[in-house]
Amino acid sequence: MKLIRPAIALTLVFVVLTGLLFPAAIWGVSQAAFPHQANGSMVVKDGKVVGSELIGQTFAGPTFFHPRPSAAGSGYDASNSSGTNLGPTNPKLLEGADGFDGVKQLAMAYRRDNGLAEDVKIPADAVTRSASGLDPHISPRNAGLQAIRVAKARGVSLDSIQKLVSECTEAPLLGVFGESRVHVLRLNLKLSEK
Repeated sequence: MKLIRPAIALTLVFVVLTGLLFPAAIWGVSQAAFPHQANGSMVVKDGKVVGSELIGQTFAGPTFFHPRPSAAGSGYDASNSSGTNLGPTNPKLLEGADGFDGVKQLAMAYRRDNGLAEDVKIPADAVTRSASGLDPHISPRNAGLQAIRVAKARGVSLDSIQKLVSECTEAPLLGVFGESRVHVLRLNLKLSEK
């Protein structure tokens, strides 16, 4: 009993400290210091949650900018986050198979949807899936190639669409980490305001 009592007491102390008090403290600090981020970085429009800054979502039709392809569930399924786990030399990734569109099929569809010639170089993010399958960003080049289609479908000038793309382009973190990127949801919301 001399050995069991301290073991049980220590276990209870650590359960309370690490299982209750520490998580409660972290929750409290995050709610006080970073409430937007702690609650999912939700994007609200007209009092309604329309998405998250952190999770991409599908947009269809010629009047919207399209995100990069997703392998998460049936596409941008936050409960099924995943990549394809196919290596860069895997024939299935490049050529596709069994209902899975490979880079070749995605490139053909991208060119067709955006009215591009076969020799136009397509950015990698237009034809590859992100590691999480939930990436909310596309490259400025990807957005630039889609801008022509969006302008035509909306009946507005290409300059006005390119201006929106520039406004929604985020610089690399601290100017050096990562690459410039365009947040698709924010861009499509700005389009809807026009």
